[in-house]
Amino acid sequence: MSIVLGILTFALIVLSLFLVLIVLAQKAKSDGGVGAAMGGGMTEAAFGADTSNVLSKATIYAAIAFFVIAFSLYLGRIYERKHATAAATNALPTIAVPAAPVPASTSAPISAPVPAAAAKTPAPEAAKKP
Repeated sequence: MSIVLGILTFALIVLSLFLVLIVLAQKAKSDGGVGAAMGGGMTEAAFGADTSNVLSKATIYAAIAFFVIAFSLYLGRIYERKHATAAATNALPTIAVPAAPVPASTSAPISAPVPAAAAKTPAPEAAKKP
């Protein structure tokens, strides 16, 4: 799900930039606006005399796509958050197992073995008494 949300986020950013550029390319009702300063004549050469209709339709479609993608991202993030908390609460419970008591045995306690080299070494001279 997070891959789809990442792709939709990237599409929303690209669509936002496209929408800004389309709006800036349009001529204002009075003056020529920023579109004329940035080459408004170029759009007339590309789309013909009916440039304002093409740009206004592109603006409308881009705005609709912007709101649809933004709303779907909103719903996707809600879905992701709800399922993340549900997965955390539905995890398998941890069961604390008490330690088993050590069984009482009749054998002698286990002692550490004495290394053979230590057993053969003579006692130090200070420990001997005359």
